[in-house]
Amino acid sequence: MKTKTWLRFGWLLWAAAPAFAQVDFSGEWAPRFYEDQLERVPGPEIGDYLGLPLSAAGRMRADSWDASIQTLPEWQCRPHSADYIWRGPSNLRVSKEVDPVSREITAFHAEWLRSIDRPIYLDGRPHPPEEALHSWAGFSTAKWDGDVMTTKVTHLKEGYVRRNGVPRSEKATLTEHWIRHGDWLTVVTIVNDPVNLTEPFVRSTDYELDLHQQIPPYPCEVVREVERGKGVVPHHLPGTNMFLQEYGQRYGVPYDATRGGAETMYPEYRKKMKGVMGKNPPQAAGGA
Repeated sequence: MKTKTWLRFGWLLWAAAPAFAQVDFSGEWAPRFYEDQLERVPGPEIGDYLGLPLSAAGRMRADSWDASIQTLPEWQCRPHSADYIWRGPSNLRVSKEVDPVSREITAFHAEWLRSIDRPIYLDGRPHPPEEALHSWAGFSTAKWDGDVMTTKVTHLKEGYVRRNGVPRSEKATLTEHWIRHGDWLTVVTIVNDPVNLTEPFVRSTDYELDLHQQIPPYPCEVVREVERGKGVVPHHLPGTNMFLQEYGQRYGVPYDATRGGAETMYPEYRKKMKGVMGKNPPQAAGGA
């Protein structure tokens, strides 16, 4: 009799246990800004590429960028893409899909104020072929690594790594690690871009659960802000952008450091800069 009782009790414990780890990320999440507030809200300064593993192609593209491009009608309501939206000032809503039979979470949906709905599939489906349609949200699949949800994102439209013209190509892929600790959500993003970056670019962002939050609609309207000739796109030709030195001069950062590159990502780079803080070479204007 005791054996049967223990067997029955053991079966109940087995039935109550999840088949594998699943953490519920659904809810209303509010971004929290710390030392990166200046970059994420008002935006970074022109020419600030410090700490970015930029390739020569990415640097040249960033140097040619002009902020006036955002006055073009096709840019005014453009949403942030899946890799950058984590860094924006928008609140986040995460909802879940649950299989009615197994009751396992089969997908999450992430939606910010300035984004489109982004489904993240946990049902094992494959990614579409390379030539399939790209979007701002991309195509996301995920798996569980213990209590961490790891995503793989492909098929992203061209976007940006930093909101001062630093580009991210449509060939890039994104890996994310979603980590929940109570009412806190930390997401680590890893961008691999064979065109504009020479190494993976890693960032982490924190959100806090906000039970009173409501994500509003995004009723964006396009207006004609500037009169310009038909087909004119704001830009700087190579070597003509005279604003690239201002960031380093304002904060006493050597011009070479502001140009980014994988070397500037690591602490050892400070040794190279020792003794030259505040100095900018006279040939810096428009240099590569």
